[in-house]
Amino acid sequence: MTRIIAITNQKGGVGKTTTGVNLAASLAATQRRVLLVDLDPQGNATMGSGIDKRALDATVYQVLLGEKTAADVRQRAPAGYDVLPANRELAGAEVELIEIEQRETRLKEALAAVSADYDFILIDCPPALNLLTVNGLTAAQAVMIPMQCEYYALEGLSDLVGTIKRVRAHLNPALEIEGLLRTMYDPRNTLAQQVSAQLLQHFGDKVYRTVIPRNVRLAEAPSHGLPALEFDRSSKGAQAYLALAGEMLNRASS
Repeated sequence: MTRIIAITNQKGGVGKTTTGVNLAASLAATQRRVLLVDLDPQGNATMGSGIDKRALDATVYQVLLGEKTAADVRQRAPAGYDVLPANRELAGAEVELIEIEQRETRLKEALAAVSADYDFILIDCPPALNLLTVNGLTAAQAVMIPMQCEYYALEGLSDLVGTIKRVRAHLNPALEIEGLLRTMYDPRNTLAQQVSAQLLQHFGDKVYRTVIPRNVRLAEAPSHGLPALEFDRSSKGAQAYLALAGEMLNRASS
């Protein structure tokens, strides 16, 4: 059974793309078949996976408009997972989708044709609550929310939970929160400790026990077009994402 997870948070800079790329690589390292869908016009997940977004003949943009299938467009990343790539073209999809029937379910329909090829499909959503994000949430079974442990993150989280409830009510009744992931965590920071404690208090088991630390190697890896696992396997960041993959697999089997 394929598990489809949307990685989303309308706040930028919280580690969504870093999580998408490194979790895809970590799950692939455990011999799972993985597809990473880049739904962000910036195309960072595409580039971070070692695929040049400037040299693409077709992207997820054509898939959403029904001009190509996901099987036509997907590419194999060097780290052993597949990518449905994106580039700036995708920014135009917002406008064009408005005029298309069932515009919120375009990605869901496209992924249905290839889902049997994968154990996990991870969707890297843009940092906005727009039609692309709605497509991601409608296609997914669950949502992973990466967040920094800071004050504004808690405020944004309540907005995101509200959006998830609306999508559940109108488009995707099966949608659930897979988990909250604490990213860029610095245990020496008192505020980070307090926010982390609040998250555990309010969300309990929905908070992953794995914590992603602030790590230079995680930040450096994308400039080399590599997940941290390929760039420096021994780094704390790479090991944290391997641990997250293990925690997810344990949850799924229990």
